Amino acid sequence: MNTLNDREKTILHNIVHSYIQTAIPVGSRFIAKRRDIGLSPATIRNVMSDLEYLGYLDHPHTSAGRIPTDKGYRFYVNELMEIERLSESEQSTIQTQLQGTMETDDILKIASKILGSISHQLSVVTAPQMTSGIFEKLELLQVSSSRLLVIISIRSGLVKTIMMEIHSEIPRPKLDEVARMLNERLSGLTLNEIRNSFAERVREYRNEDSGLIRLFIESVDKLFDENRKDKIHIGGTTNILSQPEFESAKNFKSVIELMDNEDIIIHVLEAGDAKTGSATVTIGEETKIEHLKEFSIVTKTYNVGDVSGSIGVLGPKRMEYSRMIPLVNFVASTISDLFQRRSQ
Repeated sequence: MNTLNDREKTILHNIVHSYIQTAIPVGSRFIAKRRDIGLSPATIRNVMSDLEYLGYLDHPHTSAGRIPTDKGYRFYVNELMEIERLSESEQSTIQTQLQGTMETDDILKIASKILGSISHQLSVVTAPQMTSGIFEKLELLQVSSSRLLVIISIRSGLVKTIMMEIHSEIPRPKLDEVARMLNERLSGLTLNEIRNSFAERVREYRNEDSGLIRLFIESVDKLFDENRKDKIHIGGTTNILSQPEFESAKNFKSVIELMDNEDIIIHVLEAGDAKTGSATVTIGEETKIEHLKEFSIVTKTYNVGDVSGSIGVLGPKRMEYSRMIPLVNFVASTISDLFQRRSQ
């Protein structure tokens, strides 16, 4: 990325900041009116032309003003932006609403609503990836003559329940025997490791008389894998559609298609997160997905013991990064702290 001089940085900062606030292309006369600039419109036009030549600005055909390119936004985020601090009121609202909730799914659902409400962007929260969690125990509970509830617990304190169809009632001692054998053989493994090696680990019990082990081998994906599409919470849909960018039919259709394609959202959310430090910002074509070239996404991992999930906000490239980054960081931190206290 080209090195900019102080004058170019000042002009670029003003253009990006103004465009984020107004969604209107920025002209030289507008910048010249700022008292702290001290430059003539002609000088500013020359600097803007240089920035456009270097790829930081674009020049819409219908306007004399400039708008930031992906490269311009990236330089702004990396070099020019000053991170804001969430207000005490916003922090209190987030903590109060989340701490009043007990169920994992409810916590994540509320987190997505809070993010959408405060950010005015599309907010996304994915559930922890249980497949990376370490198996703690399995319990079997017969709920009827034809239905068996399998309860799988991992060390982080999360629980997965699966309802299985069986041919006939199985005596309680037999259920206890099967559960005890599985707990001994699967202890200390991740669910993903179990899924990949389950048949081999229980091979000698494959033909035990209840038929449970054979059923579990046939249902290994259902038991030890997860459907990520069932584990995503989206909020703020009304907020994002009110943004000026979506007044055009093309962009409106794009965001509707995006909300209908949860696989893309999950992929970008998890691929963009470095899992350490501050929130990660992915801008426009950096997502490498056609549907998202007009969007940016700010993502962060939250932790639940030895497993993790992701949260993020997705919106126009014109989003207010200086507020989105601390907001996503704080919500992720609050969720992690909440789960940690629950496990103690």
